[in-house]
Amino acid sequence: MDLQNEILTVEELATLLKMKRRQIYEMTRGRARVRQALPLPLPLLRINGNLRFRRTDVAKWLDELAEHERKADRLRT
Repeated sequence: MDLQNEILTVEELATLLKMKRRQIYEMTRGRARVRQALPLPLPLLRINGNLRFRRTDVAKWLDELAEHERKADRLRT
C-alpha cells in the first residue's frame, strides 16, 4: 500500500499531528477544546467500531483548516 492510501489508527494519527490520543478522540466527538471548536470536522472512517483515518483525507483536511485560518486572519485585520 502506498503512503497516499495508507489507513491510520488513532495512535498513528496522534503521532502524525503531534497530539495526544485523547485529543484525537475529542476531535472526533466534535468537542475540540482548543481556542474554539474546529470549523471543519476531522474526516474519519468507522471500521467494525474502530476509528480509522485515510492519510489523504487528513492531508486535505489540514490544507482546508489552514486555508480557513488564513481567511479568518484576513478578516481580523
